Amino acid sequence: QVQLVESGGGLVQPGGSLRLSCAASGFTFSTYAMSWVRQAPGKGLEWISDIDSGGSTYYVESVKGRFTISRDNAKNTVYLKMNSLKPEDTAVYLCAKSKGEHTIMPVRISDEYDHWGQGTQVTVSS
Repeated sequence: QVQLVESGGGLVQPGGSLRLSCAASGFTFSTYAMSWVRQAPGKGLEWISDIDSGGSTYYVESVKGRFTISRDNAKNTVYLKMNSLKPEDTAVYLCAKSKGEHTIMPVRISDEYDHWGQGTQVTVSS
């Protein structure tokens, strides 16, 4: 069965960095697009980044230039490197598997993903 397991979250000061990982199993990882979605306290899900099966990357405007998504198909893992973190980046970060090799833009979260990880908490605070 499909499993997505996130790790790497934690407490970081504003301006700091974290790298999130999502280890995938149970499907042919290299042939699917993968995304990161976050949920801030009291808010809905927000799509933030995607990498398709060919390695093309996409970002929400608020994280462009600060976050970098990447994938290692040999390790069945997708990463999110987050730099210059801000308090407004505080959220639970979830890894999601797209239904196909590309994620249709603009992303409709309710339609696009068929499996989710459990999430990892990122807190940006001094």
